Amino acid sequence: MNRSREHGFTLVSAIFILVVLTALAAFLIVVSTTQQIGSVLDVQGARAYQAARAGIEWGAYQIWSRNPTRNANVNCDGSSNASVTTSFGFPAAAATLSGFTVTVTCTVATDANGGPTLFGVEAIACNQPSGGACPGNAANAGYVERDMKATL
Repeated sequence: MNRSREHGFTLVSAIFILVVLTALAAFLIVVSTTQQIGSVLDVQGARAYQAARAGIEWGAYQIWSRNPTRNANVNCDGSSNASVTTSFGFPAAAATLSGFTVTVTCTVATDANGGPTLFGVEAIACNQPSGGACPGNAANAGYVERDMKATL
């Protein structure tokens, strides 16, 4: 009986099992990391939505408070400009939205035939503004943006 040919088979099997287990662990780490990144971006998207909604409400409040009868062409800043754009961030006290900037554009459109005056509010919220305003650079990793429009 020639036993010399059977030496080393256990070592080869152990190395093979270690390689397979290492590949499986690496795969699980990649899947877990991808899931975590997706979850974080999903939460950031919900925060961006709430920030944009707050921008719409801010614009509507500015129009209503400056023009309670809605008879005059008074925009968000109290002027008669057809379009006004304002950007602002949230204070640290608003912990979940403090990393977001909102750019609000208010427009006033008067019907030339004596119809109703329409007020438009657009809010773009993002977490990485460009030059202090949204939209920012969408090529950056982790960039989240939401855009909402309302006509009053």
